[in-house]
Amino acid sequence: MDQLLDLFARHGLLAVFLGVFLEQVGLPTPALPFLLLAGAHAVDDGQFAFEALGLAVLATLAAGTIWYSAGRLIGRRVLGLLCRVSMSPDSCVRRSEANFARHGGGTLVIGKFIPGISILAPPLAGALAMPLPAFLAFHGLGAIAWAASGMALGAVFHRQVMDLMAGLGRLGGVALPALGLLLLAYLAFRLWRRWQVGRALARAPRIDPRQLALLMERDPAPIVLDLRLGIDGQPPEAGVPGARHVALTAIPALAVEDWPDDATVVTYCDCPQDATAAKAAHLLAQRGVAARVLSGGVTGWTKMKASIPV
Repeated sequence: MDQLLDLFARHGLLAVFLGVFLEQVGLPTPALPFLLLAGAHAVDDGQFAFEALGLAVLATLAAGTIWYSAGRLIGRRVLGLLCRVSMSPDSCVRRSEANFARHGGGTLVIGKFIPGISILAPPLAGALAMPLPAFLAFHGLGAIAWAASGMALGAVFHRQVMDLMAGLGRLGGVALPALGLLLLAYLAFRLWRRWQVGRALARAPRIDPRQLALLMERDPAPIVLDLRLGIDGQPPEAGVPGARHVALTAIPALAVEDWPDDATVVTYCDCPQDATAAKAAHLLAQRGVAARVLSGGVTGWTKMKASIPV
């Protein structure tokens, strides 16, 4: 244990900064163990507590500002990239938007404690053109609350943390390789989960925007469900003409009995990999309704319409 504690005493601040930064920038590495260990170490070193908290907040702000800037520069497209980097394509563009619609900048504070929203909130704030000073203020408050709570847990349970360190110390030279294997196992689980979700999304039947446009000229017209989120309860604009705006949570109770048996049902959204539309199609399939996902969502539809000569 002495060797491990000595190692953390000499490099603990760097470990806290890197651990928090890597998680906040989107890599699937957990920051909580670093905060817990910092909190346990801070019980006997008040100065270390302030230094570790300051570096954790700085790392969070640095990572968040990178993604905020990306959101300002390239808009919502950065969300798709971030989903791929974080290996969580199913995780929460929809929930992040819903929280911004309801809470605005407060999402950057409470979102630090919600997986998925935490990593997607900064680029979404940039894409929505939140002023930089407001972003830094809200994001900073969230960073302080999140990092302080993690360190507080480490301080409260410092005996248990020290016991764990003692157990690792008894392993001697096996301790660090064992921790490395645990981290690899965690990453392997995330990759497996990413693969599972990717397969599920890929299996959803698709329809090309041009195919949908042709179907809309026939009878019966296709039933098109717009899964995008509106603001303040208002349907989003610039979608497929005649589409019905439906929340994903409403799909299980949606009245489908009056839909024509021969009508084509199409779902679409504006999220990475058409994730929300694919989930809606899956929920409809469970109810015996065959639905197809509009490839590329509203972006694909808009590009198709723009390519047609007037």
